[in-house]
Amino acid sequence: MTLNFTPSHDEPLSLTQAQEAISSCVENFLSVQMSPTQTVALEHAFGRVLAQEIISPIHVPAYTNSAMDGFAFQMPKALAPRGEVQRFKIVGVSFAGQPFTGTIGPQECIKIMTGAMVPNTLDTVAPLEAVETSKPASDGLSTGQASIGDFIDIDTSRFHLGANRRLRGEDIAKGDCVLPRGHRLHAASMGLIASLGFAQVQVKAKLRVAVFSTGNELLKPGEDLKESMIYDSNRFSLMGLLKRLDCEVLDWGIVPDQATALEHTLREAAQTCDVIITSGGVSDGDADFTHALMKKMGDVRFCKIAIRPGRPLAFGTLGKSLFFALPGNPVAVMVTFLSLVRPALFELMGLSDEHALENSSLRAQCEVDIVKKPGRTEFQRGVMQVNARGELWVSPSVQQGSGILSSMVQGNCLIVLAHDQEGVIAQEWVKVWPLEGLI
Repeated sequence: MTLNFTPSHDEPLSLTQAQEAISSCVENFLSVQMSPTQTVALEHAFGRVLAQEIISPIHVPAYTNSAMDGFAFQMPKALAPRGEVQRFKIVGVSFAGQPFTGTIGPQECIKIMTGAMVPNTLDTVAPLEAVETSKPASDGLSTGQASIGDFIDIDTSRFHLGANRRLRGEDIAKGDCVLPRGHRLHAASMGLIASLGFAQVQVKAKLRVAVFSTGNELLKPGEDLKESMIYDSNRFSLMGLLKRLDCEVLDWGIVPDQATALEHTLREAAQTCDVIITSGGVSDGDADFTHALMKKMGDVRFCKIAIRPGRPLAFGTLGKSLFFALPGNPVAVMVTFLSLVRPALFELMGLSDEHALENSSLRAQCEVDIVKKPGRTEFQRGVMQVNARGELWVSPSVQQGSGILSSMVQGNCLIVLAHDQEGVIAQEWVKVWPLEGLI
């Protein structure tokens, strides 16, 4: 498969151009790779992506039922004036799961419980508190519970025909498509599927994603810190971001800047995983063997992207795997994952557009001026909050360096400044990506 990419020394791609190039790469990849599916028990399907439409085999509700405890009756054709009651005799009771099966005559009704079947001959339900009960042996009103043989008085002018009923098929009709292919299952959709009687669903197989960091300066957490060395944080950020997407994550650890070790790791990962994600080793100052090796092994493009943070990036295919090499700075890793890798993974997972990050973006008023030059998209860490008047405001964090990972913890959003935008004036509206649920 050829990606037909331009050379690496071209002008930087805009964020939109990079997203389109990666999407095209994913489309080509999917055209030659199978997208496996599997059938799982519904109780294990949370977070999975539907590989099929869910078509309802039944009506929901399956039968017309009462929306409350009360009395089911047939609305008289000639309504009484407001305030004038009509009397009905109680001839039975309908419970949920135990419907009334007797006959009901004119001016007769049944006592009915919430969710119980409403007989076809009855069309309206009056709640318990809207009726008065009288015993047949006296003309006086009774404060006790109404029972079979008692009479109830209803001011029918207070109700419209069909009040307090849930009609058969009112929620879902048999044959309706209730969930599309590509829907990611959450608590409500799992309950919806269960209400249709499905015990299993067909879902996309989880993406197998290999993650490793490159660099001779990296140490594993827990090792003694040595001079000129740093602890590897990128791998753990990436693993967390991937687990948010319910991917099967394979941790391949730290790979030194050495051609043999890198080639061995890439070949192993490409044989077993759908996607490989690395961090580091893609900037102009890195060893030449990195570029040469990846081009030798697959169809990989090294490019510069007009975003901040996250300028250098590589993507393409290695064997049967999609490959993403992200920058080494920790904030740049997270920003490029959210803006470029995450959409590609969603496309691979078959997720519908409803899950696109743009659909969850918000608009907030910026509290301060922000200086920016046009020609690149900037992602600034920010803190957004709702003021006493219910208005959403945001302000950028003080520290915006691409190596300051703490800013991704202290902030609760990313302020997205568009490619052609020339800064922000205080009180101007800006786009923000809330980090809640993303990281």
